[in-house]
Amino acid sequence: MLHHLTHSSSMKIPPKGKTPLSLAIIIIAVIALMSATFTEDLRVLTGTSTFKAKAAAAASSSSSTSTSTSTSVERDVSSRETSEAVVDEEDKIEFKRKKCSTTKGKWVFNSSKEMPYTDESCPYLDKQLVCQRNGRPDDKYLYWEWELDDCTLPRFNVENVLQKLRGKRLMFVGDSLQRAQWQSFVCLIQAHIPPKRKLIKRNEANCWFKAKDYNATIEFYWTPFIVESNTDKYIVPDPNKRILRVDSISAHAQSWVGVDILVFSTYTWWHSFVNGEEGYDELDRRIAYRLGIKTWANWIDSFINPNTTRVFFATMSLDWGREDGIQCYNETMPVARRGFSGSGTDMEMMQAVTDVVERMKVPVTVLNVTQLTNHRIDAHVSVYTQLDGKVLSDEQKKNPHRYADCIHWCLPGVPDIWNQLLYAYL
Repeated sequence: MLHHLTHSSSMKIPPKGKTPLSLAIIIIAVIALMSATFTEDLRVLTGTSTFKAKAAAAASSSSSTSTSTSTSVERDVSSRETSEAVVDEEDKIEFKRKKCSTTKGKWVFNSSKEMPYTDESCPYLDKQLVCQRNGRPDDKYLYWEWELDDCTLPRFNVENVLQKLRGKRLMFVGDSLQRAQWQSFVCLIQAHIPPKRKLIKRNEANCWFKAKDYNATIEFYWTPFIVESNTDKYIVPDPNKRILRVDSISAHAQSWVGVDILVFSTYTWWHSFVNGEEGYDELDRRIAYRLGIKTWANWIDSFINPNTTRVFFATMSLDWGREDGIQCYNETMPVARRGFSGSGTDMEMMQAVTDVVERMKVPVTVLNVTQLTNHRIDAHVSVYTQLDGKVLSDEQKKNPHRYADCIHWCLPGVPDIWNQLLYAYL
């Protein structure tokens, strides 16, 4: 949100004649102040806490059936520039995690950007996420880069990454969005490894990729709530029948022991459950989320050695589907307005992560991807996905209310930027 500093004052009109010098100086200063506008940085963390395993409240009351929301949010690339002071590229400092904010920046279109991989060159991508192969007619969404205001974000350097991971295990823990980040990470490095020097194992829940020459593994562990639930092993389709155990985590956590780098994330599924069975407490999702994060934090503090294991927590990515179900349909440009925050971003839940992490004994790096993903309404899979192993038909694509996916991201795409941030912190 942009907050403009304005100044107004009332003063007596002096008698006709020569204006006193001191008053003239004051008037000039006031006019100068009125002409300046300042953009306040997004306060990334706001809100409070609570606990009730109920599904999210009804989404926005907006019922627009337009196939594009370009009239309701700013998309004109030329409007990206604001009144903020812009640091010249040569004046930007090298990325340092304690000095640089990954939330302060803008998306910049780079038509000469070289794709690190494609949905044809990387064989490990889920078919639901390969938008180009699934018929998406445009490709501009592939050429946007996240540029920090004050620092230079390093490019993802495969050789450096592999050297940092030599003899180590990197594990992404979470839901299907984390699985997409795992796929992105593997695709970013796999082309640089000879075919006979890499291994991959996948099942319905967990994934494992190994670079033999580096004795490095990149893994994904499926647990949509981080804490235990009855939908961990086999997905329960009906949200009303999903049960959480917000104080239990050991069944999952035993798989995290001995991992060198852990990257956690959980958010989307907390909007899709109701704990209403007889004998179970009914809890507000924000309270449930906070309690679940506390359970996770207690385990980290009790069992993780910060001298041998680095822990990251990736924040939420905006779910445009919570607007009216088709907010990402037919979108081809990012939201240009700086500091934009969509209604699918629950800042109270984000605040819960910060509140808990700040009190932990083990250092946890919060990988803040929320602000940069808030703008990317154009990069979701939308109707360029698959259902039951088949690309959506033309008729299905004309029914975005039913078939558009505004939660998951095209690959290649936004998750590649998440991994660029992770690389910067590594």
